[in-house]
Amino acid sequence: MYKDLLPIGSIVRLKEGTKKLMITGRIICRAGSDEIFDYVGCTYPEGLTDAKNMLFFNRDAIEEKFFIGFQDKEEIDFREQILANLGELEVVDGKIVQKEN
Repeated sequence: MYKDLLPIGSIVRLKEGTKKLMITGRIICRAGSDEIFDYVGCTYPEGLTDAKNMLFFNRDAIEEKFFIGFQDKEEIDFREQILANLGELEVVDGKIVQKEN
């Protein structure tokens, strides 16, 4: 489900979007929501100017990739270790957890 997530700092443009976005978080939900998004980002080059301007989106909304964020051993280990164990997710009490079978 979450295979091949882009690293933090990646720059993308969404379908029908005119502004570039910088990915600032992955596998996240909006406060008070039970919907899980692949990414959260802010406009580029402005950056995060106000928490109200954070944009939540999924990988299928990405039209174009301009830059792939920094990837070192720590990033690669994160994806291998964490993403391999995610399974299906849900939001419980405001936290993202694995669904119980």
